[in-house]
This record gives sequence, structure tokens and C-alpha cells, in this order.
Amino acid sequence: MAHKKNPLHWVRLDNAAKIYPAARRRNWSNVFRQSVTLCEDVDVNILKDALDVTVKRFPSIAARLRRGIFWYYLQQVDKAPPIREEQSYPLTFMSHQEMRKCAFRVIVYGDRIAVEFFHSLTDGTGALIFLKSLTAEYLERKYGISVPAEHGVLSRTEAPSAEELEDSFPKYANTVPASRKDTNAWHMTGEPEENGFLNVTCFQLPVKETLALAHQHKATLTVFLSAVIMKALLNLQKEKVSDIRKRKRIKLLIPVNLRSLFPSKTLRNFAMYTIPELDPRLGEYTFEEICRIIQHKMGTEITQKHMGSVIATNVNDEKSTFVRLIPLPLKNIVMKAIFDSVGEKKSCLSFSNLGLVQLPEIMRQYVSRMDFILGVQAAAPYNCGMLSYNDTIYINFIRNIRPAELERHFFAVLQDMGIPVTVESNRN
Repeated sequence: MAHKKNPLHWVRLDNAAKIYPAARRRNWSNVFRQSVTLCEDVDVNILKDALDVTVKRFPSIAARLRRGIFWYYLQQVDKAPPIREEQSYPLTFMSHQEMRKCAFRVIVYGDRIAVEFFHSLTDGTGALIFLKSLTAEYLERKYGISVPAEHGVLSRTEAPSAEELEDSFPKYANTVPASRKDTNAWHMTGEPEENGFLNVTCFQLPVKETLALAHQHKATLTVFLSAVIMKALLNLQKEKVSDIRKRKRIKLLIPVNLRSLFPSKTLRNFAMYTIPELDPRLGEYTFEEICRIIQHKMGTEITQKHMGSVIATNVNDEKSTFVRLIPLPLKNIVMKAIFDSVGEKKSCLSFSNLGLVQLPEIMRQYVSRMDFILGVQAAAPYNCGMLSYNDTIYINFIRNIRPAELERHFFAVLQDMGIPVTVESNRN
């Protein structure tokens, strides 16, 4: 069946995406990576053909960033971008000039296919559906198999539905906006890497043992590993700041996939976050206390009512006549100032868990591993992305400073709990 001609040529940025072009700076472009590792080296020519087909199926993701009078917008690319070779580190800076041509990259290294997305295109869920569908198209062409459209693999011969292309934020906004009042968090510091080098450290944990330990603490996997990170942050700050009165709040930004709360099928951004926090000035925290604090915070906030109010706060800003009529250059200045004052100062780092990645049965024999890597924050040197595939949890820490201090403490907490860990790094 021939691919239908897609009528979509351009689309407004969704509510969450609007801040990212404005908040960009010379050394930060808010790009994240998802990758699939196959059991054989990638045939680049076959992947190119697969990509040519796949980009037509995802007009809001296979897009370039364009500048309008009042807002940026996305314009569908007319052809797939060239496939790149891996650089010395992932998530190299994506310039505005590059985004004007295409705001995502496909990178091949041996048996690995990686896709790097500018965050205005989509969130982790939309990106994963793109990567799965691209991989399915590649495997069909390479091995002559037929992959069913299930577990997030979309048929490349069907036109996208209107639901996939919608901005779901205004649709599910509550009538009562939430408050933006919040406290600042402790930020790690260290000697910056030269030439923008980004260190990636991957911790591999067995799903079975880690999940059993999480259940012993009456916690989900996300809560349990969030607690491990927060415990590591507490220990690191204690090591660096001896006077307890001078210690600052430990806060972890945990993105929430809103599709789990609202019946949205959008492939664009549709995530919010919750930020559990600990105040070290109040004394020592047991691991059980940390788990309970995170669990209560998530239980209170990850609801339709609360998230609907948070959405409303952002949507109301966008609807303001004053905001709408400010020309884009002025709007960029205002939005960048807002992002710098209330954005990433409110957490030590993000911890984004894509969850258990499932693939159609026929694909699994060809896929040995999957990874999710966030870019570092604009104002803080760390971030962390996680997913589970087969029997392994892959936790990727990224940092733009030299010392691997948080990773050292994270490893120590896991060791204390008796969890077997394998560690890889792109730093020789």
C-alpha cells in the first residue's frame, strides 16, 4: 500500500515546547538521545531507506524549527536527514542553524542506532515510538520479517491520526491554576570539561533483584531508584558541606508521562513533573524515610486534578493577550528570564524513567539493548535517564564536569544494599 500524501506542512509548538527555543544558549540546546543496540552491525544503506519511509509517518517529529513573528513553529522536513557517524561523546550542541534544517539526528555506531531529538519536537514517549517504528522498518527490510503494529510500533503505511498531532495541554487543563511558588535546590559544582565534553556513565542493574528490593521497601522501581539518587546526593553534600546549617535542599525532578492520567495519544510533548525534596538541615534521613517522602509526594501530585491545575498555569500564560502579541525577540528574552529564575534552579537534576520497554515478539531476537540519555541541564552539571529492557535496568548519568562524585556515591548506596552493578563509561 502506498503511503498517503500527508497534508500537514507545519504545526505550532505545543505548550511545553515553547520555552525550549527561547531558553537555548551557546552551550546548551536541550537535546536527548534514545538508542537501540542490535545483534549485528547496522547496514547504513538499509537504515537510510527505512528512515526515508519513517519520517513521512511522523510529520511533527521529523521536522525543522522555524521562526515566526510571534512564536516558533515546526515545519515537516521534505526528506530524511543524512545518517551521521558517532562523535567522541553524545548529544553534541545542536545549533539553531542545524535545527532550521532538521531538529533531530540519526547516528550509527557499529551495531547501535541512536536518535537525538530537540525537546520541542517530542518527549521521551513520542521519541520511543519513533525509534521503535524506525527499527521495525529497518528489521523488516534487513531480514524480510513482518513486524506487527503493537507495543508502540506504528505502521509506516498509515497516515498519522489527528490525535497523534494534537497539543494535549489545553485540552486537559483544569479551571484552577496551580501556584508556582517553590524553593531553590542545591547544585553540584566541579571543574568543567574542556571543549564541551559530556561524560556518560551507565549503571546496569538486574531487574529481578532490584525490583524485589524495591518491594521490600514497599516502593515502585521509580520511587526506589529515586531514593537511591537522593541518598547519594545527601551523602555527597554532607561530604562537601560540613556545617549542617549551610546545607541546601535536595530536590529531584521526576518527569510524569501525562498519558498515564489522561486519554491522550499525542506524539508531541505531554509530560509534567513532580519534585520530591529533602531538607538536610533537619537531620539524617533513613532510606525508608526517603522512600516514604517520595511516595507521598508522587501520590499527592500524580493525579488528574493536580496535574490539570499545573497544566492550567502554563496554558493561561500562553493565552494572555499581552504574551501573544509580544514579538518573538522580546518574548525570547522574557521566557529565558522566566526559565532561568523558576526552571532548573528548583532541582539538583532530573531523573526520567521511561519504564519497561516492550517490543513486538519478533523484534526481540534482533535487539540486545536500549538506552535513554538526557542532556545536562542548562544551570546544573548533571542529569539522569533510565529504562528497563529484557532483564536489565539501564541508568545513564550524564555530566559536563570532571569529577564523577555523584556516580561514586550512587554506586556506594547500591553496593550497601547488595545490588549487583555493572558500570560503563565513555571516559577512557
